[in-house]
Amino acid sequence: SAGFSEESHAGAELEKKIVDAINAVGGSLIGPNCIGVLNTHYSGAFTTPIPVFDRQGVDFISGSGATAVFIMESAIPRGLKFNSVYSVGNSAQTGVEEILEYLDETFDANSSRIKLLYVETINKPAKLLKHASSLIRKGCRIAAIKSGGSEAGSRAASSHTGALASSDLAVESLFRKAGIVRCNGREELATMAALFTLPKPAGKRIAIVTHAGGPAVMLTDALSNGGLEIPHIEGPKAQELLTKLFAGSSVANPIDFLATGTAEQLGHIIDACEKDFDNVDAMAVIFGSPGLFPVYDVYDLLHDKMRQCSKPIYPILPSIINVKNEIDHFIARGNVFFPDEVNFGSALSKILQTPDPEPASFDVPAIDVKAIRAVVDKAENGYLSPEDTNVLMDAAGIDRSNARVVYTLDEALAFAQAEGFPQVMKVVGPVHKSDVGGVVLNVMNPDTVAREFERLMKIKDTYAVQMNLMLFGAEVFIGAKREDKFGHMILAGLGGIFIEILKDVNTTLAPLSKAQAYEMIRSLKSYGIIKGARGKEGVNEDILADQITRVSALVMAAPEIFEMDINPLLGNPRYVKAVDARIRIEKDGN
Repeated sequence: SAGFSEESHAGAELEKKIVDAINAVGGSLIGPNCIGVLNTHYSGAFTTPIPVFDRQGVDFISGSGATAVFIMESAIPRGLKFNSVYSVGNSAQTGVEEILEYLDETFDANSSRIKLLYVETINKPAKLLKHASSLIRKGCRIAAIKSGGSEAGSRAASSHTGALASSDLAVESLFRKAGIVRCNGREELATMAALFTLPKPAGKRIAIVTHAGGPAVMLTDALSNGGLEIPHIEGPKAQELLTKLFAGSSVANPIDFLATGTAEQLGHIIDACEKDFDNVDAMAVIFGSPGLFPVYDVYDLLHDKMRQCSKPIYPILPSIINVKNEIDHFIARGNVFFPDEVNFGSALSKILQTPDPEPASFDVPAIDVKAIRAVVDKAENGYLSPEDTNVLMDAAGIDRSNARVVYTLDEALAFAQAEGFPQVMKVVGPVHKSDVGGVVLNVMNPDTVAREFERLMKIKDTYAVQMNLMLFGAEVFIGAKREDKFGHMILAGLGGIFIEILKDVNTTLAPLSKAQAYEMIRSLKSYGIIKGARGKEGVNEDILADQITRVSALVMAAPEIFEMDINPLLGNPRYVKAVDARIRIEKDGN
């Protein structure tokens, strides 16, 4: 039923009356503007298809009725069964988050372990995070589509953090923090659900077993591009396997046993991967047919081996027309399958790339909340002064260079003489200092201090100069941005000008654990630079991870912080020190 708040003011008033009536008797309302509710006890949907129901099937929650239908139509032909389908429509009383809460709070030994979500709007991210991560910690696997993630209409920002952070990044951060696998479309979500019904491999080493070369090549590309390994198979056991196959076969991986390969030969290959090849964690078996003869024996063998082997076997069956009857028979025996090798490879890669959810509780670093509040409570909206920024940094325990903001040439010369050389001089005022020529490195003597001070003070919007003893190390970056409903996003990556050029930054939501800080660092594409490369010193990861958690603790103590940039921090094996920072305050949602 439509015609409620999604359509008009009158419809919204009618919707409110319905909600008030249901609330008055302590009832639960799904919708309106939805297709209904389906589960193993009740089929209250007014459309088709009606899936096969099974207590261990998929729990599916959708913000869109039509999309729920289309996703079921993608999933059912793969052999997927359902435990429940909730179409929440306008979510006038009960939305995706509340259904997930219900599934979490009623979870028991008989509950389904597979949850699928289609979400158009996340109204209660904290609730979604809490119950999704709780379910995953209980042994569930969750995949979700969040639509509406384009950058169109995003607010212009005045900092590196603001430019990189977006509402869609907040969604991405929430999903990764919860352990939810994010999907981009219906086919991927259905593929993910099918994968969830099968065991997760213990590692990333996949044997590709095929009787057709092309699909194996495409699958190899998909898995390799997703960070998985296709290990080379060789040695006496490989040679022994080769003697059991037709001439022209290959066991190097992909294991190609030719178009004429038989069910018996496939059994030999699977047994060898299971027992003889220690560098294999799972098997992807591609088997179609030119339609010239039945292949029931192959699919029956797959059925048996999938239940006998300790290593997962993933059936990729591309001949959905030529051997439709055999595939229907395979599904009827309680199996799922994957019609497309590339979609399968991409989905498996995403599963293995998605981190586990954070623990329900973890230690956070101790910071001086009283000193932080003393600055923030008196601050007005806008950027803090360098002096107040330094107070917050020190109170949070964020190590920084001994910088001083100077307003006169005499102050500049006195600081340089006291601290020594080489010095760094930066304008105070302009947002992007490098763009206006406002950064001077390797200032080696008082004459250069005097000359550069006069030049810097003439740059537009400059009202002071920041000076500090020059430090050496790789440039890294930590930032934070408050995102509506989600709280603060924490960002980390390479710093300096590289943040704009490479945009290699990872994000998560505050608060975060030390383990998640390490995960942010180690999943950067530029992690090799942080480890140290080509004779150059790396960055102390323990210190950097600690600094990331301290930024998180700072914004939790001061939610009025709207944006925060520490760019760069200079890191080496001995220290990670902030050399420039900006903090912007916004109170009362302004």
